[in-house]
Amino acid sequence: MLTWAPPAVEIDDGNLAAQRRKAARALAKGRLFEDADAAIPIDLAILHLHADDAQARDNLRRSVSKLLAKGDAALAKADEDFGALRDAHQVAAVARVSASGTKDVEAYLARVDIADQAWDFNRQAEADLAAGRFGVQGGGALGGFREALRLRPKQERATRGIAAVESGVIGRAEEAAAKGDFTGAWRWLGLAASVRTDSPAIAAARIRLEQVQTDTIARLRDQAMAVLPAVDGVAKARGLLAEILRIAPAGDPVAGDLRVEIERVSHYGRFHDAGQSFSDAMEVGGRGPDMVVVPHGGFRMGAAANEEDASNSEMPRHYVRFERGFAMARTETTVAQFGQFVAATNYRTRADKRGVSLAYDAHSGNFAFRNNVDWRSDYAGNPAAPDLPVVHVSAGDAEAYAKWLSQQTGAHYRLPSESEFEYASRAGGEARYPWGDGPPTRSTANVTGGLDVSPQGRRWSNAFAGVADGYWGPAPIGRFRANAFGLHDMDGNVSEWVGDCWHDGYRRAPANGEAWLNPGCRTRVVRGGSWSSGPAQCRSAWRTPAPVDTTNAHIGFRLVRDL
Repeated sequence: MLTWAPPAVEIDDGNLAAQRRKAARALAKGRLFEDADAAIPIDLAILHLHADDAQARDNLRRSVSKLLAKGDAALAKADEDFGALRDAHQVAAVARVSASGTKDVEAYLARVDIADQAWDFNRQAEADLAAGRFGVQGGGALGGFREALRLRPKQERATRGIAAVESGVIGRAEEAAAKGDFTGAWRWLGLAASVRTDSPAIAAARIRLEQVQTDTIARLRDQAMAVLPAVDGVAKARGLLAEILRIAPAGDPVAGDLRVEIERVSHYGRFHDAGQSFSDAMEVGGRGPDMVVVPHGGFRMGAAANEEDASNSEMPRHYVRFERGFAMARTETTVAQFGQFVAATNYRTRADKRGVSLAYDAHSGNFAFRNNVDWRSDYAGNPAAPDLPVVHVSAGDAEAYAKWLSQQTGAHYRLPSESEFEYASRAGGEARYPWGDGPPTRSTANVTGGLDVSPQGRRWSNAFAGVADGYWGPAPIGRFRANAFGLHDMDGNVSEWVGDCWHDGYRRAPANGEAWLNPGCRTRVVRGGSWSSGPAQCRSAWRTPAPVDTTNAHIGFRLVRDL
């Protein structure tokens, strides 16, 4: 504690009356001990000269009473304000000299001592809290704050501290949940519940943890459903089921349903529901394109922040979930299929109306506009074979074909959404390319290979080194190996129109797999590498904008059908 010595006051019988009046005025003004003109030093000096001076003794009693009131006012702020605690100590030092041993002063000194102890407990507890020593199992920050409250009940500083301990322990629970450690998460939440009774923060945290647990189980279930159609999908799905069983509450229905689904696949193979193929009958005769059922589920769409060659338009990577599966054409739409539509409707494509489209010029090795090139033409503007993917078609042409096919079959055909295309292209994988992280094999995809040679002897300047796929231009449909979902040429052969309007990134993009549309948009999205695409454009996350009326030698399309 601080010490205090009364200032020297010059006093004798000759100025006694004047000093008495000065002391009374100082007391009235609240100047109690600051200097030799203050009330307490003067009255102490008078009593030193005349120990039985009743007026001085009464004046001193009233001064000490007012002094202790000031001290108590400082103590009221001392929990938060160290300066106020020092002021309370100063009062204690003056009171000890002025009225030592009196009941009021001793009681005040005891209050100061309690305030000191509470301050020390709070200070140490706050240091423990900052260091993460919460003390929910004894000692630490919680013990310190509780001791401070025991000494000074209802003080706000310790009450806030206890709330911060609770928040910190809840944070530990949520960190554990984020890492998939739900056993630890619920243990931490139980400890947090012991900090304060009937805390609304605990109830809210329990809801959040339950939601994280539910979302994690759903994500694992979606991953299992996505890999099930693959050759080794059963083993992978069983591993994911084991993870679900580790974190799910007893009797969780998701685990039970997934177990049944895994058993169905293991007994009936990949063509049970997801993976089944079909075609719809058409009114004009014949059947529509061969369709494959793509499993419902979810995936992470877009490029990772550190992916080589990625652009900002491919970010942020985000989770997309399909509540229902959909059917996708096994191959790109062919010249023959599109020709059946034109013959039945007399439809004129955009290139047909313009009389020009962008074709490959074999002499220069570049793309150039060429007259009399339309859907009937191949990549170089020559007559196209019926089993080639149709090119020189705009987004509007593709949608006109989808509308006609819907009318013919009674089912709903459309361009795939961008997320449907990437989901189907990845087919349960997360690699750089649909086929993996390295270059393709000869049977994987029709892209730019370093060993490819055009009929005129040209080679690609930007290509997969050491790769030859055997084609310069689009290949007939189905010549390259299907992916895990049974789909051909999701990357390579021709790039494809999708139903989405172009956006410069995925912020606020739909998370349910629907196409991201804006009324009247004139720029659409093209997905998937083509026969003329270099490595960067063959990535699973690659996307590019194109005006809706674009027609050229490397963009075609395929359709999806709602189930």
